[in-house]
Amino acid sequence: MVIRFSNLHSRLVFVLLFFVLFCNNGRSVLGMNYTKYRKVGNLRLARIHKHLDNLNKPPVLSIQSPDGDIIDCVHKRKQPAFDHPLLKTHKIQRVPPKMPTVKSMVKTQEEDPSGKSANISQNEGYIRRDAWQMWHQNGKKCPKGTVPVRRSTVHDVLRSNSLYDFGKKRRSNAPLARRADAPDVVSGNGHEHAIAYTGTSSEIYGAKATINVWDPKIEVINEFSLSQIWVLSGSFDGSDLNSIEAGWQVSPELYGDSRPRLFTYWTSDAYQATGCYNLLCSGFIQTNSRIAIGAAISPLSEFEGSQFDVTIVIWKDPKLGNWWMGFGENTLVGYWPAELFTHLADRATMVEWGGEVVNSRANGEHTSTGMGSGHFAEDGFGKASYFRNLEIVDSDNSLISAHDISTLAENNNCYNIKSSSSSQWGTYFYYGGPGRNDQCR
Repeated sequence: MVIRFSNLHSRLVFVLLFFVLFCNNGRSVLGMNYTKYRKVGNLRLARIHKHLDNLNKPPVLSIQSPDGDIIDCVHKRKQPAFDHPLLKTHKIQRVPPKMPTVKSMVKTQEEDPSGKSANISQNEGYIRRDAWQMWHQNGKKCPKGTVPVRRSTVHDVLRSNSLYDFGKKRRSNAPLARRADAPDVVSGNGHEHAIAYTGTSSEIYGAKATINVWDPKIEVINEFSLSQIWVLSGSFDGSDLNSIEAGWQVSPELYGDSRPRLFTYWTSDAYQATGCYNLLCSGFIQTNSRIAIGAAISPLSEFEGSQFDVTIVIWKDPKLGNWWMGFGENTLVGYWPAELFTHLADRATMVEWGGEVVNSRANGEHTSTGMGSGHFAEDGFGKASYFRNLEIVDSDNSLISAHDISTLAENNNCYNIKSSSSSQWGTYFYYGGPGRNDQCR
């Protein structure tokens, strides 16, 4: 085959592509969407491909999302969860668990706690709940008997520190020391929080909250901003902490863009060796064919405009002991089998709700990565991010309002939190902030 170049520009493009793909007897990868250019040797690239071949299961159908993601529809029994040694003989729970219910509830019109109506008939300030993942927009669906799995790529792996670190929280970012009554956070480890939490003596079997979704600014690639629920048990100053987590996050390093995405995480050993984000390792068993964990959320909340929020519930099935994740009021997403955990095989002892960012101080000053909407809590509805209707699940599989919560923010000049309660929003709080400013350096 003969390739002819019509002009100098096309010749230069060809030379550049040749240089990128083949360099010094090794293969190099030109990063797109936050992936930095760097040479990749043949051996390392082979290891990455081997890992991805094992992680990306053969799809029944693949769907191209408008945001560039590829969603693979994988047979339920072929999903990554069953590569876990403890789940080789696990049978997918066929009888759906009963979702936690409120013992008594008075129906009220939704409104923000300041008294301004949030009914969807208003032109601004309302809460909307319509199609919420970008891969849904082309109208294609995964067939019955399959689950949607976001395909991982070489670029995804190259953005992480190493193949071992891909999809995991770094151990150096885990808590090192803490007060006896404080939650799973500590100043000085590069992470900052604005959270609400329960006491450590509670018997807890799950938690629920509704969170509005934003796209906060991320300053550098290895920083993230997330808003989530933590369900915890075990010791915070040891190696046996069990944690189940779910919410939304913006993480250029993990996903290659700045879109907010639905995510999950789990660990049974304080983030040392077990667990991962989403389906990037074996463990979480997905049962839903419409929700792709790790996929982008759309639409988003608008400053001084309409608010888009999502409801997430995590709870322990009273019959089989598996920890389930629900979305909205009646949608089951999947579950973490009881076999994965030690302390959470019994119950949880603490719940946290709130935001977290990484402050890498890349330029010798505090990051400008935003938390939530990037605005402080006192800005209120339509401007600040919120968690509303905070609830916990008791031993009767009933939802009860989370009263007597405590709040924590390491640096109120960078990110803060303000909690309250109302008849419509139950226990709620606003939280977040812009990071670096005149009072936050």
